[in-house]
Parts: sequence; C-alpha cells; structure tokens
Amino acid sequence: MTSDYTEVFQDTEAVEKYETVTYAPDSYASRINDRQRDYLRSLVRREFVEHPPVHHDFACGTGRAIRALHGLVREAHGYDTSAEMMAKAAEVGSRAYWHRVDPEGPVPQPVAAGFPAVVTIFRLLLNVDDGIRDRALAFAAKVLPHRGSGLLVVENHGNAGSVRHLRARRHDGERWFAELSHTQVEKLLERHGFEIVERRGFSMLTPSLHDNRMARLADAAARRLPGSDGYAVNVLYTARRVHA
Repeated sequence: MTSDYTEVFQDTEAVEKYETVTYAPDSYASRINDRQRDYLRSLVRREFVEHPPVHHDFACGTGRAIRALHGLVREAHGYDTSAEMMAKAAEVGSRAYWHRVDPEGPVPQPVAAGFPAVVTIFRLLLNVDDGIRDRALAFAAKVLPHRGSGLLVVENHGNAGSVRHLRARRHDGERWFAELSHTQVEKLLERHGFEIVERRGFSMLTPSLHDNRMARLADAAARRLPGSDGYAVNVLYTARRVHA
C-alpha cells in the first residue's frame, strides 16, 4: 500500500467512484468479483469443515472479500491505510473489525484471533513495489505461522501470461500499467514460506472486450478447459505455509 494509494483514497469522491463505478453492477470488475465470491465460499466450505476460520483481509479497501465470506467465518478483520475506504466498507455492509495500518514502517501486527484463519490480499500485488509486496506477505506469515494455521488467497489481476500482455509494449514505462507472471507470484510466496496449493483463473478477457457478447461466450467456454487458468487475466492463488 503506497503513499499514493493512501493519498488518493483519502478523497471520499475517489472512494465512491471505486465502489459505484469500478464495481458497478454488470461491470467487468463486478463480474469477476461474483466469480471470485463463489470460489472463495466453496473453498472455505471445503477446507474448514469443523471450525469456521477467522478472516484477515489485508488492503481490504471497501471490503468486497469480507462480504464474500459473510456467514462462513467466525469473525473478520479488515486492514487498510485508508480510513475512508474502511468507512465505505462499513457503509456498504461489510461486517468486520477495522484496523488502520501505516503505509510504511514495520510489518503491521495482526489481531490475535486464533486459528484456523484465512488471509486474503486482493488487488494489491499488481499496484505496488516489491517492498510493499513483501510487507503484505510478511503480514500473512504472521497470521499463518505454520501449515495447519489456515489458508492465504492472493490476487493477481494482471497476469503477464494473458492476452493483456499484448498491450505491454504500447504502455511500456507507464506507471499505471503493470503485470506479474505466475513465476513472480510463486517466488514471492516462497520467500515468505508459502507454497501454492491451487490456482484459479476468472477471465480471459480484458475490460475492452467485456461488452462483446461473442467474446464473453468464448471466455466462458475457455474457462472450462483444463489449464486455462494459466492464461487468465485475473488469477487467485491459494497457498499454505510450508512449515509444519
């Protein structure tokens, strides 16, 4: 979470636009969010049969990951540098305890809420530098100190192996355009003692193709093919700590 992020989302108008425009009904982002919600709920039901987990959402924004798991966790904690984003999260019905963290400095301390736990880090890795990525994963490692602690789910919404990469040369050097490969995400997780146990892709399309009906039908068909997640624009990685 860079200082730029914090400064941008201290503006309530920017926060409102993020929630009501970027994630407007039937938008590209909201469609992916719906698919991710279904996946997360299925994952938690499958992996936490006996005891509901505590949810720690790092860089929680307006709480879409928190809302996705309503009713399946015993409590939720949202962490963000922007008080305005967390206020909007509460306003739109995200039920959690909110914790403002400093944009720089030591790795934030998670709330000691017990195990098992699920940690989500959405829409962060692509937008920040390596130092912030490492800080986020170090936070997750604090929540999940060993393999039996629970699960980490991280999002890459700019997979370098997807059709989105075709735009990379055109936007070379532009700060807002970034991409991460599966290998980069895997190495980041490995650095902090995590191994990927599942990878799931949610769209082969870029936003510019979102309104094309034929493209959406082709996307739906392609997502059913084995291995297609490797070429998806938006990907979730589910991971566990390596250490017993």
